[in-house]
Amino acid sequence: MITMVIKALKNGWQQQWATINVFPLVVFRIIFGLLMAFALLRMEYFGWIDAHLINPEFHFSYWGFEWVQPLGYWGTHGLVAMGVLAALGIASGFQYRLSAILFFVSWTYLSLIDKTWYLNHYYFVSLVSFILMLISPHHFCSLDVYFRRVQPDHLVQSWQVNSLRLMLGMVYFFAGVAKIKGDWLWEAQPLKIWLQARTDLPVIGGAFDWFWVPYFFCWAGMFYDLLIPFGLSNRKSRPFAYVAVVVFHVMTWLLFNIGVFPWVMIASTLIFFTAEDWAAWSNICRFIPKNSQAQPLKGRQQWMVAILLPFFALQIFLPLRHFLTSGNVLWTEQGYRYAWHVMLMEKNGHCTFIVKDEETDARWEVLPRQYLLPAQEQQMAFQPDMILEFAHFLGEVYRKKGVREPVVTVEAYASLNGRRSRLLIDPQVNLMETKDLLWGNDWILPLESAALVAKR
Repeated sequence: MITMVIKALKNGWQQQWATINVFPLVVFRIIFGLLMAFALLRMEYFGWIDAHLINPEFHFSYWGFEWVQPLGYWGTHGLVAMGVLAALGIASGFQYRLSAILFFVSWTYLSLIDKTWYLNHYYFVSLVSFILMLISPHHFCSLDVYFRRVQPDHLVQSWQVNSLRLMLGMVYFFAGVAKIKGDWLWEAQPLKIWLQARTDLPVIGGAFDWFWVPYFFCWAGMFYDLLIPFGLSNRKSRPFAYVAVVVFHVMTWLLFNIGVFPWVMIASTLIFFTAEDWAAWSNICRFIPKNSQAQPLKGRQQWMVAILLPFFALQIFLPLRHFLTSGNVLWTEQGYRYAWHVMLMEKNGHCTFIVKDEETDARWEVLPRQYLLPAQEQQMAFQPDMILEFAHFLGEVYRKKGVREPVVTVEAYASLNGRRSRLLIDPQVNLMETKDLLWGNDWILPLESAALVAKR
């Protein structure tokens, strides 16, 4: 058995160097580039760049990226413009490599300015654009070929296509793993809350009051996420799996306000269709090689693969890292981001900060709305790391007012998936002396003990 497994892995590894038709990459490149240009223009049209990234007095930083700050009005809008042009460059294959790099830098920098606006599909776009920097979908049907900047070639090594397929498959699979939770499977939460709020929908709205419907959606959603990568990977089941992809994401778009994410996933999943699939449906793909032959890695390809291997190892670790911590990940949110915990919680909270001057015994009660936008306050109120970061910000504010050693505590109450509101942060802890560790943050009250403290 072990010998068979080793042999299968070896054969699978060798197949990555076989040449296949580049057409799936071309389709992905064009659609992804156009969608990303639309997404950035949409942000500008609705004024989100100004409202979310430029106007706020305070920004919540990502761990390790505290140095990422808005570049002023013109700099930030210039970054958006660069991203739009780069996305169009990706779609058209014009100066492709430079376009892919500039888009990755632009999109990722904008996404890192404030974690208030963290969304799984923003993170997904950064990961995909990182991969696009390392592969070559521009040697066919591109302006780079037209202007003879690169040699035309309808063949590409399998690993280039499979790297995007693997990324898509990991998103779905780990989203399914994340759904294996008591709240989702046994309580049908938070879908029970959300569906009951959509009973006004025509035709199907009335069914959302039926007891079994949210449970059916939860279990079906889990199996969908776990199995859809395998369905898409098999040629016979691929068309049916893609129909399921379209139905699933259109349903989520109709029921929930989740932006362009459904369309990004519907478009991106086309990468699973091979050139043979496309040729079977139309004459759009005319250059299908009769034989696939392994080719050794050359020059640039060697370091591209060397970068992708640890990249994917990290993408396996991040969704599983919360198992290294204790407590409910939806409550503590340690290991919540970058782990494809999609639509798993309905959480809200309220917090009041207390600043004390130990020298004079002076005491100030601070409401976050004095410094934050409503959306920032809403998100911070139930996310422990954001509460801690804001506490440090308040400490520095009061230091500038003459308080030499401010003590900052918080009374933070949160509700998770329909539970009664309970204490989230230990109200006795001086947050100015507290750090946000990757795990083991004992200043966050566990969900069970928080309920006991709240009752008292």
